[in-house]
Amino acid sequence: MFSPHTFNLFLIGMAIVALIVFVCLYFVNAGYGKFYTAKWGPSVDNHLGWFVMEVPVFIAMLLLWWMSDRRADTIRLAFLLIFEAHYFHRSFIFPLKLRGHSKMPLAIVLMGAVFNTLNALMQGGWIFYVSPADFYPESWFTSLPFLAGTALFIFGMYVNIQSDSIIRNLRKPGDTAHYLPKGGMFRFVTSANYFGEFTEWVGFAILTWSWAGAVFALWTFANLAPRAARIYDLYSAEFGDELDTSHVKRILPFIY
Repeated sequence: MFSPHTFNLFLIGMAIVALIVFVCLYFVNAGYGKFYTAKWGPSVDNHLGWFVMEVPVFIAMLLLWWMSDRRADTIRLAFLLIFEAHYFHRSFIFPLKLRGHSKMPLAIVLMGAVFNTLNALMQGGWIFYVSPADFYPESWFTSLPFLAGTALFIFGMYVNIQSDSIIRNLRKPGDTAHYLPKGGMFRFVTSANYFGEFTEWVGFAILTWSWAGAVFALWTFANLAPRAARIYDLYSAEFGDELDTSHVKRILPFIY
């Protein structure tokens, strides 16, 4: 499927694009959620938008696994299940839990779907095709990278889901007021859901001990950190008396 040389060029290209996106997003708001704007063009219902954006990576990863002659490899199967746990929730559960029917720009949905497909090629390409056949022996299950990375992934997924729940339940039905999220990791960062997601993919990079995982963690930070900064500024302006800016950071507790 990939030669190691081609795959490395692919990873380098994805890393460079991530850095460009990181800089650009400090100047341009991705127009969904709190920052939705009609300037992004035609929109779709956010329930449909999230599903269409997230489900390609879930399907693509399954196909890459199924077409691989390594699909019976237990450690690689474990990687698949860990990865797909996130995207099963993101594709099939998270959209159903959304309250209301806000709009999501179709352009963002399509860009997200394209990136997610490329990410499946990064992770699935490495795990099932490019990595040396003996790179992940059975003993990997008891290795420090696998144990530490899996623990970090589980912690991050818990924080991500818990934080989304806190945000989702800020308002009672019919209430249109704005509230500052509190509790959980919101005690340390204003974008606790983003912190959770970033932590997940750092954990995945560690448990697979791969450059492909590291590039995805970089992409996650590049995509979410600028948005977390905008949300922080928004909360600071709206809830200045409630938000302890000396203690609560944007996306990384105690750091940023």
